[in-house]
Amino acid sequence: MSMQHMVKVRGGAAVAVAAVLALVLTGCGGGDDKKPNEPQKSSAAPSKGGASAPAPSAGQSSEPTQVLATVNGESGITMVINSAARDAGGFLTVSGQIKNPGDKDFTGTANWGGTELTASSESTAGATLVDRAGKKRYYVLRDTDGRCLCTTGLSRVKAGATVPFFAQFPAPPAKTTEVDFSLPTFATATIKISG
Repeated sequence: MSMQHMVKVRGGAAVAVAAVLALVLTGCGGGDDKKPNEPQKSSAAPSKGGASAPAPSAGQSSEPTQVLATVNGESGITMVINSAARDAGGFLTVSGQIKNPGDKDFTGTANWGGTELTASSESTAGATLVDRAGKKRYYVLRDTDGRCLCTTGLSRVKAGATVPFFAQFPAPPAKTTEVDFSLPTFATATIKISG
């Protein structure tokens, strides 16, 4: 390679580096618009459409303030439904909490998985929605491997614990504003849909 050719390559590299630095410095600069610095918010959102949600920690207890319904199950277990929201993709996600106020661990969770999705035991796959006006029943969605789009890993609810749950369904028609939500061993709850 001739000396003249090497000088041209180095000169071109220097121009490229200078251009990148100019862009970086432009992005870092800016006027003081007298606004206080706000902490950055994480853009990571929990996945509701994934194959399965991580198993809830038995010690988790973040109490949402909205309560659509509270229903009783066996052995004093209660289920609180906090949300029934339509997603843009044509889904309806029901979420809430299952509480064990007792002094013994509750292990009767096998029925919550239902019989429709055998690959989703220890889950809330047995949940259903009923649109009484449209006379239609909806089952929990599943992925191509047969796993439910719902909370999994529910082998027990420890004494005094509250565990979050969710179940995702096909969304009823937009004119449907109320549905009956059922999870085996719990009473049926009539809930309002948002969105």
